[in-house]
Amino acid sequence: MHNRSLSRELSLISLGLIKDKGGFKLNKFQIEEIVESALDSLINHCREELDTCEIELENASQKILDSELQEGVDSSYSNVRDELKQSLIKIETVMNTLSITLDFPKLIVSSGQIDIREDVNQRICNLINNLKSIDSDIDQAMDGWRLKRLPRIDRDILRLAYVDINFLNTPVAVACDEAVNLANKYSDLQGRKFINGVLRRLQTI
Repeated sequence: MHNRSLSRELSLISLGLIKDKGGFKLNKFQIEEIVESALDSLINHCREELDTCEIELENASQKILDSELQEGVDSSYSNVRDELKQSLIKIETVMNTLSITLDFPKLIVSSGQIDIREDVNQRICNLINNLKSIDSDIDQAMDGWRLKRLPRIDRDILRLAYVDINFLNTPVAVACDEAVNLANKYSDLQGRKFINGVLRRLQTI
């Protein structure tokens, strides 16, 4: 089950490199190239995020040091307190970013496993080669909205859940839980709520 979660996530990241339109097919070799490109992008993203976190932590540390030095000079207590508060908020943000970023190496390392690669290939192949019909079915569950109006990441999360349910015989509850987990990691609050609502309606179609 854990490997399935990793393959869903890798599929989601890979889909971002594929044109969001139907009417074309992808073979296994093309999908492999896309997955490799997605992994390269992910590695570069990790490096950039870690570099940014390092700089942000250094800046926050310097701010704290500056606040301590100002405390006994002409700076008011409220100013020092505000500086410290902002620095702590910045550190908390950096730690959250690090927590997310440090999950990616596990995904990168696991991507070499044959079962994960085959699962990713199957998911992307089913999704891309049936995109128009998948989008049409999801549109029916959108309740006045159209799938194309959603951010790309939200569309792909819903599509992957549809593939899970209709092509890979994944239990509906499991597919929905996995989609929500992806939304929690990659979407915003509004997207998470919307995805949850659409998934519930999709179960009845």
